[in-house]
Amino acid sequence: MFVPFFEKLRDAGVPVSLREYLTFLEAMRAGLATYDPEGFYYLARSAMVKDERHIDRFDRAFAAAFSGLEAISFEEMLEAVDLPEDWLRKMSEKHLSPEEMAEIEALGGFGKLMETLRERLKDQQGRHEGGSKWIGTGGTSPFGAYGYNPEGVRIGQNESRHRRAVKVWDKREFREYDDSIEIGTRNIKVALKRLRKWARDGAAEELDLPGTIRATAEHGWLDVKTRPERRNAVKVLLFLDVGGSMDDHVKVVEELFSAARAEFKHLEHYYFHNCLYEGVWRDNRRRWDQQTPTHEVLRTYGSDYKCIFVGDASMSPYEVAIPGGANEHWNAEAGQTWLQRARDQWPDHLWINPVPEKYWAYTQSIGMIREIFEDRMVPMTLDGIDRGMRALAR
Repeated sequence: MFVPFFEKLRDAGVPVSLREYLTFLEAMRAGLATYDPEGFYYLARSAMVKDERHIDRFDRAFAAAFSGLEAISFEEMLEAVDLPEDWLRKMSEKHLSPEEMAEIEALGGFGKLMETLRERLKDQQGRHEGGSKWIGTGGTSPFGAYGYNPEGVRIGQNESRHRRAVKVWDKREFREYDDSIEIGTRNIKVALKRLRKWARDGAAEELDLPGTIRATAEHGWLDVKTRPERRNAVKVLLFLDVGGSMDDHVKVVEELFSAARAEFKHLEHYYFHNCLYEGVWRDNRRRWDQQTPTHEVLRTYGSDYKCIFVGDASMSPYEVAIPGGANEHWNAEAGQTWLQRARDQWPDHLWINPVPEKYWAYTQSIGMIREIFEDRMVPMTLDGIDRGMRALAR
């Protein structure tokens, strides 16, 4: 009966193998999720999901696989399914407090509760909101949606309002970890964490617990040891393309920049337009009167810096290939000459392109810059940034 579920997982892009699926079936046969929908969900997820980036896809596939239950009316379900009272009791013991269980018993138990529900379904005509008797929304009736009654049955409600009913799978708590969705500052940070080089420097202000234990055992008295705080020692030099066609990508570039500033202690940045030429700038509002000569940047930052260019690489081929090809000023040397100098100065380099990768082949300048960078260009997606950080970390 779980074959359609397995197929939906594969269709959703969750790389679940047949072996993992068989492991899930073995766990079900062993009764590890009996009478527990939440346990069934976590059992399936732990057996068939290997990477947190795929959890959101799993949630969507899980909801789709079991969405058929929503198409069955509650009246039909009551007629077709005879829920054992011991099952209802076990579920209630898991999700209800002792006081709420006592209130259910005061009504005559679960059997009486379900019998009353059947009677009201037969008597009621149309929708009802509020109140304390009829099946509807809002109110305090034991039956309905978006209301409150501790011994209630939820009907027609997609999620728990008071977190007292069985959990549903529409929370999508791992949405931001999916590497196929639109990126934001938080999940960019997750991708940037691949580029780490830990070091301890500065004042000894962090408790060294292993050192304290070792020194105390050796000396026979409490000997507190401290050490410098561990920090990410990677040095990053960021070149950001601004203006023109990059205006369409301002938001995602801002989020990348924000995440990089938070993640890297040693981060320097400069702006350029379309291609790297003889001058760059730090403040885009003062780009014409406060430029820094590119030669000075090349001399200032050593080869231990990781150099990252961010731009759509979409321009006239002349802007890359020939002197005087720039569209805003006269450039004495071709853009590809300056890009090659940057490559030579910073061997660990990368170009991040916000243009979707499937369109790269249609723009000649993108192909030219990819060639200059020896194909070290990745798309500005979580997967692309993750691949880029892994390449820089080698």
